[in-house]
Amino acid sequence: MVDEPTRGVDVGAKREIHELIIALAREGTAILLISSDLPELLALSHRLVVLRRGQVVAEIPRSEFTEERVAGAMTGVESIALTPMAS
Repeated sequence: MVDEPTRGVDVGAKREIHELIIALAREGTAILLISSDLPELLALSHRLVVLRRGQVVAEIPRSEFTEERVAGAMTGVESIALTPMAS
């Protein structure tokens, strides 16, 4: 289990940590990655399980990763439509 592995580290250290996680996964190591950094989760995960209020609310395979989809599951707002404001 890796909890917030890159919080508070510089860019170079972050890259090294990501490379280590990727190498371990390629060797067959199961990794449970917990992070509040959404781009990090999308880059390093094979699937995402989203928890809200202690309950699993979504399990998303890599083929369906989008920031909108994950954020929607995290917040309970599945789709946010932005409409231009009238001038």
